[in-house]
Amino acid sequence: MFASVALLLLAGVCAGFLGGLLGIGGGLPVVAALSVVLPTLGVPKMEVMHVSVATSLAAMILTLLSSAIAHIRRRSVLWASSRRIAPGMMIGALIGTHLAVLLPEGVLRLVIAVFCLVMAGMMSFGKQQELSSADGGRIPQSTWLIGAGSGIGFISSVIGIGGGSMTVPLLVSLSAKPVEAIGTSAVCGLTLALTSALSYSMSVHAPSRMLPWGTLGYVSLPAAALIAVGSMTLAPVGVKVAHTLSSTALKRVFALFLVVIGVLIVLGG
Repeated sequence: MFASVALLLLAGVCAGFLGGLLGIGGGLPVVAALSVVLPTLGVPKMEVMHVSVATSLAAMILTLLSSAIAHIRRRSVLWASSRRIAPGMMIGALIGTHLAVLLPEGVLRLVIAVFCLVMAGMMSFGKQQELSSADGGRIPQSTWLIGAGSGIGFISSVIGIGGGSMTVPLLVSLSAKPVEAIGTSAVCGLTLALTSALSYSMSVHAPSRMLPWGTLGYVSLPAAALIAVGSMTLAPVGVKVAHTLSSTALKRVFALFLVVIGVLIVLGG
């Protein structure tokens, strides 16, 4: 039990560290950690990945709330953009959670593993766009952002991530300032996490097997709480230390980490 608690706290630290430093979602390491820990807590094998994804999204709520409040206070949220993206994310999340619980455990595991490898490839070989906080300045608010938000919400709710790895590059590519893109992503990601977590906890498709105490629908409340504590309390320390390294080097290390996670998730099946 002690090892399980330690692993969940470490996963939370990792999620907060990566989200704060690199501007990407930390949900993938959390999903991987949960897929290892949940079987030891009594979650049936055929429901492990579903509970991992749902719990990962629930664990993000407090972290994203803290981040969103901080960005709101600094006036680094593009509200006109968020009013387009967030509703789309809610729609996509509702569809994604509905589909995810219908997928066989092995299929969902494979989908997440493939996503890990794709993200690793994009981080390793994609163009590195170095932008300062003074670059950009536009406020993207086209109605097609609703569709983009729906796609991001759908993918994120199935994989168990906050969507920042897609939302931030989207807004920056549309000439938004990076700091405002991250702030807007935090606000939209909070909407996504809330919608997904509620949908998973009240899913009309009940788990095929009885889940352990403390599980609401597909969400393990004790595991989500441990991850949230780790993310909110210890992540700033990791961020401070990591700032001594280059962003490019950290992205490459994380890309390798994603490959390992993808392989472990497949082997865990």
